[in-house]
Amino acid sequence: MQRVGFVIYPGFSIMGLAAVPAFELANLIGDEPTYDIHFISEDGGPIRTSAGMSVETEAFGETAFDTLVVGGGTFVRSSPPGLITFVQRAATQSRRIAAICTGAFVLGEAGLLDGRRVTTHWMHARELQQQFPKCTADVDCIFINDGPIWTSAGMSAGIDLALALIEADLGQEVVQAVAKKLVLYHRRAGGQSQFSTLLELEPKSDRIQSALTYAKRNLHRPLSVEELAEAARLSPRQFSRVFHAETGQSPAKAVENLRVEAARVMMERSRHPIDVVADQTGFADRNRMRRAFLRAFGQPPQVIRRNARSALDAASA
Repeated sequence: MQRVGFVIYPGFSIMGLAAVPAFELANLIGDEPTYDIHFISEDGGPIRTSAGMSVETEAFGETAFDTLVVGGGTFVRSSPPGLITFVQRAATQSRRIAAICTGAFVLGEAGLLDGRRVTTHWMHARELQQQFPKCTADVDCIFINDGPIWTSAGMSAGIDLALALIEADLGQEVVQAVAKKLVLYHRRAGGQSQFSTLLELEPKSDRIQSALTYAKRNLHRPLSVEELAEAARLSPRQFSRVFHAETGQSPAKAVENLRVEAARVMMERSRHPIDVVADQTGFADRNRMRRAFLRAFGQPPQVIRRNARSALDAASA
C-alpha cells in the first residue's frame, strides 16, 4: 500500500483535511485498498486546529511516505524548525509532496519551491512570490504539478489536487467514481482559474443576482438590457443604473465576462471546435470571442486550450 501522510500543525485549518475522503473512497472503490492514511505532527498527540477542534496525530518518524500532504492555515506564519526539517527529509524519501493553500509556504521554507511553478490561494500569491523569489507563483491555477511537487489554491482546491493524485495512480475510471461519491460534478483541471465572475461581481440585491443567474443560464441568447431588466423586474433605465451601482460594471461588460468564463471552461474540458464554443456561449463569431479572450486573459482561446491540455498531461504523467 502507498503511505499517505497528512501533516498537521497548530493552527492548521480543518479544510486542509477535505482531501482525505477522496483517498478513503478510492480505497473502497478499488479492487483492494491502495492508500494507508496517517495524520502526523512533530510531537504526535492531539493538535488543535484554527477552528478549535483537535486531531489525533502520530509523531514524525523515520518511516517514509509515498505521498506527503502539507495543509494550510488561516494565516501565513513561520513554520517550526522541526516541521521544516521533516519536510526536507521527506523530499529525499517521498515520491511526491503536495501543499494545499498556504501549505506552499512550508514547502518554500524547506527550499522545495526553488525553480518550480507553484500556486496558492490568490490572496497570498504575491507574498509567496516575494518570500520565495526563485519560484514562479501562478495565481490563476487551482492546482499545479511541477515534477514531484504539487500545490493547490484555496482549501477546496485541495480536493481537486487529491483527485488528480488519485487519477495519476489509479486512472480516470476510479477517480470519476470517487468524484461521483463526493457529489462533485467533475474533477476540475489544474489550469482552471481560481476566479469566478459571479463572485467578483458581488451583487448586493436579489434582483441583480436574479438577472445575473438568468444571464448565466441563457448565454446562448443575445441578452439585451431589456431582457435582463425584465428578469430583475426593473425598468431598463433603472436596471442599468442599479446594476452599475452594485457591480461597478455595465450589464454588457458583465455578460461578456460571463461568456468568456463559460467559453474558457468549454475550451478546457471539451474538444468542441472554437466555432461551436463561440456559438454556444453567445459570441457572434470566433473573432469576437478571440477579442474578448485577449481582453480578459491576454491570450487567445487556442492558447488557453493548449495550456489546459498540458496541465492534464502533466497531472497524468
